[in-house]
Amino acid sequence: MQLLTFSVAGESYAIPSRMVIEVLPLVPVRPIPLMPDFCLGVFSYRGTLVPLIDLGLRFGGPRIATAGTGRLSTRVIVVEFSLRGDAALPSGSSLRLGVAAEDVVAVCSDDAAECSLPAMDLGRAPFLGRLLKFSGRTVQVLLVDKLLPPDLVAGLCQTDSGANDR
Repeated sequence: MQLLTFSVAGESYAIPSRMVIEVLPLVPVRPIPLMPDFCLGVFSYRGTLVPLIDLGLRFGGPRIATAGTGRLSTRVIVVEFSLRGDAALPSGSSLRLGVAAEDVVAVCSDDAAECSLPAMDLGRAPFLGRLLKFSGRTVQVLLVDKLLPPDLVAGLCQTDSGANDR
């Protein structure tokens, strides 16, 4: 599997490249009141509104995407994933998500890993997947479909065909 690698707080992470739609420079965001702190708001992407999360905040560390003071290496990775389809989510549909990260520079293959460690079952961090070792650096694969809590995904995916605006 091909992986897009990047860093958060100096540590290396990866997302399966099949989920990546595009990598953008840091984009202006419209904040949404009362969202979790790691959800910065929404941005316009090719005619649709896409939620943007800050991986620094999601991991419990410092904010990455700060308007006007973000690093030149800060990027937004636009990803798309299929919804798991439980009672609250429409099965078979997908969700686009913007992920703010730094040093989005390389694509590698998990076949090239010297060794790996399976994902640990961490209740507070279900989005942390397996660890891979590549030539002196360790990369953790993110489970993109678990970056947002299920109730937030359900709220983002609600459809109400009878109402335009509330």
